[in-house]
Amino acid sequence: MRRTQKRPTYKDIADRVGVSKSTVSLAFRDSKQLSESTVERVMEAARELGYSQDPAARMLRTRRTDSFGVLLPQQIDRALENPYYAMFLQGVGTVCQREGRTMLLVPPLRGSMLKAIPYAAVDGFIVCGLEEDRGEVQALRQRGIPTVMVDGEDHEGFPSIGVDEESGTRQLMEHLLRLGHRRFAFLVIDTDRGDDESRWRGAVKKRIDAIADVLRSEGMDLRSPGISVLQVPSTREGGVRAFESIWNGTDRPTAIVAFSDIIALGVLDAAHRAGVDVPGQVSVSGFDDIGEAMTVRPGLTTVHQAIITKGRLAAEFLVEEMSREEGRSRREVLETTLLVRESTGPVGANPR
Repeated sequence: MRRTQKRPTYKDIADRVGVSKSTVSLAFRDSKQLSESTVERVMEAARELGYSQDPAARMLRTRRTDSFGVLLPQQIDRALENPYYAMFLQGVGTVCQREGRTMLLVPPLRGSMLKAIPYAAVDGFIVCGLEEDRGEVQALRQRGIPTVMVDGEDHEGFPSIGVDEESGTRQLMEHLLRLGHRRFAFLVIDTDRGDDESRWRGAVKKRIDAIADVLRSEGMDLRSPGISVLQVPSTREGGVRAFESIWNGTDRPTAIVAFSDIIALGVLDAAHRAGVDVPGQVSVSGFDDIGEAMTVRPGLTTVHQAIITKGRLAAEFLVEEMSREEGRSRREVLETTLLVRESTGPVGANPR
């Protein structure tokens, strides 16, 4: 029978270096308490013996995982299809690297974010886009784990990061109205909350409210003739399907306002395949300003938000939250700016 080689231990390292087990433990756990030469000798002996720390044992001993959890509202494959999340995670990652932390992406488990929370071995959560009345928020509150909310509503007791949704949306709508547009299709990110207006919460509701306010100034509202609101998955394919539905209908808009750039890019893809001129026959706009918004043709008019900065600040807030005994309701709101590119133009520039 083949014998399993004994796993090296702290004692083995200590015997080789000629120090105590507690010194070896400090070298791995808090090396600043030891001289540089002692740490180097311990690490050299560990390499020679082939020692590696048992993650589970380390977590039990320190009660830390040294990992940030990012709670996602979508499965990982769908979330990472959207460059927004790649940029956001880049910001989180800069802090992880600086703080010596790892990052765990936590998607819904069996369709439920609530079920995923207990299985995530992390020291704190960055939560993307949840509302106050969701079970996930209550579960995090009851668990007492340090948590930072991103792009949701204000949450009592939780620090949060958001952007000025209203200002960017107003700038975009005023731009389109100045171009003569009065027939709109709004492609709202699907919230999976039914079909009545109460389904809109958080960032989506702020944008909808800003749109409604600007429309009122022109004597219109979301139920006016020529205006439609569609719930769309925040994916490129979602934008493709939305455009096909709109353009095959009888009440075509002159402007399509997508609530994310990834949706807007899908709209541009579908319009190109259908031979529809943008912006001659229909103007298209997005929200986020991901990299492709500038390089796609025509360039996408969009609302810029500092996505990488938002991720970095969320992680920095989490570091602060983990060092405090009690949380505090700190909120940061980042500016948004309209970037006008070639995908929007005057009504009737290229009649059908």
